[in-house]
Amino acid sequence: MTTMTLDSQANRLRRTHGEVIRKSRLAAFWPLTSLGIVLAYLVYAWVAFDVSGVFGAADWNRGVLLSRDSFHHKYQVSYSARQDEVSVTVEGDRNTEQDPLPSWVTTDGDRYRVSLGGRHIVTFATGRLDYTAPDGSTYAARVTKDGVHVNGYRAFLDDNNQYRYVPEEQSGNANALDMAEMVKRGILPEGSSFAPTKFEYAPDFYKTMRVTRAQILVQRYFFGWEYFWFGPNSQLHGLSTAALWNLAWSEERIDPALSNAEFIFLEFWRNPDWQHNEMFIALLETLLMALLGTFVAAGVGLPLGFLAAANFNPIFASRMVLRRLFDFLRGIDQIIWSLIFIRAFGLGPLTGSLAIAFTDTGTLGKLFSEAIENIDSKQVEGVRSTGATAIQRYRFGVIPQILPIFVSQTLYYLESNIRSATVIGALGAGGIGLKLVQSMQTQQDWENVMYLIVMTLIVVVSMDIASGWLRRKLINDRG
Repeated sequence: MTTMTLDSQANRLRRTHGEVIRKSRLAAFWPLTSLGIVLAYLVYAWVAFDVSGVFGAADWNRGVLLSRDSFHHKYQVSYSARQDEVSVTVEGDRNTEQDPLPSWVTTDGDRYRVSLGGRHIVTFATGRLDYTAPDGSTYAARVTKDGVHVNGYRAFLDDNNQYRYVPEEQSGNANALDMAEMVKRGILPEGSSFAPTKFEYAPDFYKTMRVTRAQILVQRYFFGWEYFWFGPNSQLHGLSTAALWNLAWSEERIDPALSNAEFIFLEFWRNPDWQHNEMFIALLETLLMALLGTFVAAGVGLPLGFLAAANFNPIFASRMVLRRLFDFLRGIDQIIWSLIFIRAFGLGPLTGSLAIAFTDTGTLGKLFSEAIENIDSKQVEGVRSTGATAIQRYRFGVIPQILPIFVSQTLYYLESNIRSATVIGALGAGGIGLKLVQSMQTQQDWENVMYLIVMTLIVVVSMDIASGWLRRKLINDRG
């Protein structure tokens, strides 16, 4: 009997142990299977979307250059063969021509010496540029009737469409050198570009030089946004903060019709290079577009949410119609709605506001209806027991319960719609988005692009802080 009992207990323990092992294996199976499915999908997506090709085709050097241009301004020292003159400008704008010359540019008449910093020296005259590197190496580029020559060599394209180089006095192309050999022999600086009609070299991130038949150009970059406060022709350009402060309170007026403080502000506000006034108006259009669209969506979505809630509308058919309406409105992206309204109403902020309002009415209406369906009915019954009317029940029994959700969701979508309004504006609705696209299309005003991005980020962060404060204020007051 005792032996049978022990055998029975042993069998039971073995079955229990086996069951535990099976459950543990089953518990480990699903996470590993899910991980395998995710990894398989990632591999498929990598191949299907040709991610390797995208990264391979990316021009990282161009990205670095755009990054540099976003936070720096450049001085250009250029010689024009057509006009036979030398000019020193900021960003190549003729209105910013420097007179007197910067301290790092000197001249003795026809010859100019440009110090690029770090013992990089460039001297040039008509049809010739000489560059001296910090290690003492020198490179001379000359403009001739048949192209550009560097250190006595000319360039040509071989049968494989590759640039090769031979001495300029050599009549044929025999024994031509490639770029690597030219650099090895010290004839060309490493990283330079030499074609039959152009020589170009950038010693580092902050300096470049280029020689063509039409122009000799030397560029030096400096950190910061030049002329951000006042334009190049402004009387206030170059004044220190202390000088501006003293001028603002001086009794001697610059413009008899304005106080000095007003004059200083208007000089900044109407800066022709940065157009602060136009940028601010565009940003205000974007903000108003988001505000109008969001608040219209919230104002329409709340009553529709009551009608779509099962505990307030017993008619099944009407609830289903409203829910499908919500699906339809939010199922079409804001960009698609904006394109539809642009066709209907033309370009302008109204199209952006309508696009935001239509999409968010569907989203907020669905969220509000679900919040209303999940309220505590006891609170409503308590208000009903006091003899309150239907409107009073909604006001004191329902609204206090859904108010935190209503406020938080509305403010969240307002923050999101400021970003969306920027994208919609780029399609033609106006605002900061349109300015952003216009600045990017020039391929030169990247500092203006960064300025617009910074302004947009400031507004989004400010709205986030303000909406967070408002949410806490309303919820705490309610508590």
